[in-house]
Amino acid sequence: MAKRSTQGTAPRAPRSPRRAEALSREAIVQAATDLLDEGGETALTMRALTARLHTGYGAIYHHVADRNDLLAAATDDVIAHVLAGVVVDADPPEALRRLALGLFDAIDAHPWVGTELSRQPWRPVLLEFYENIGRLLNALGVPARARFDAAGTLVNYILGVAAQNAANTRYLAGGDTDRDAFLTAVAAQWTRLDAGRYPFVHEAATRLREHDDREQFLAGVDIFLAGIATLR
Repeated sequence: MAKRSTQGTAPRAPRSPRRAEALSREAIVQAATDLLDEGGETALTMRALTARLHTGYGAIYHHVADRNDLLAAATDDVIAHVLAGVVVDADPPEALRRLALGLFDAIDAHPWVGTELSRQPWRPVLLEFYENIGRLLNALGVPARARFDAAGTLVNYILGVAAQNAANTRYLAGGDTDRDAFLTAVAAQWTRLDAGRYPFVHEAATRLREHDDREQFLAGVDIFLAGIATLR
């Protein structure tokens, strides 16, 4: 049988590499987290994910329902790591500080988590966080009648400050001004205000330039701890 001529035939495009190992939900969530960390929510598309994992859409949809399910799973994974770092038998005030700071740092490292939590604030993993807060407040002697309000106040503080800090970081990342230059410019505006009308703002201007967001967040947690001490 004569060989078929290959003259005039366009060369085949090389195939994209395929994954040798079985694709797991954990691997998909990790790849999604990497994309989110690199480019925010808009960077997470199924096309980008298939390219990152060298796989097809069907393999991904076998493990997750859709993009929203994937965002939720990545968020759950980040918060689960925070909860895993809680020392159960630690001194309650210190454990509460670690828990609060753990979520603050997680949202600082993964700003998209704050956005996702605002869309779905009572996901099961966040309820675990809430349960840990309640347990620690109980260990601190906060009476049952006050624990609901105390837990809500603290959780709202943690999520609110962490999300705002992440938003500030994103805002500065999108421009040409770094944090120090931005705060210096704002502080200069404050000092030009009428000191008679804004005495505290003038006083705060110096601290604004030099303050550390993380330390200020912890100061707020300590103020909360001092406040709930009066409930005993």
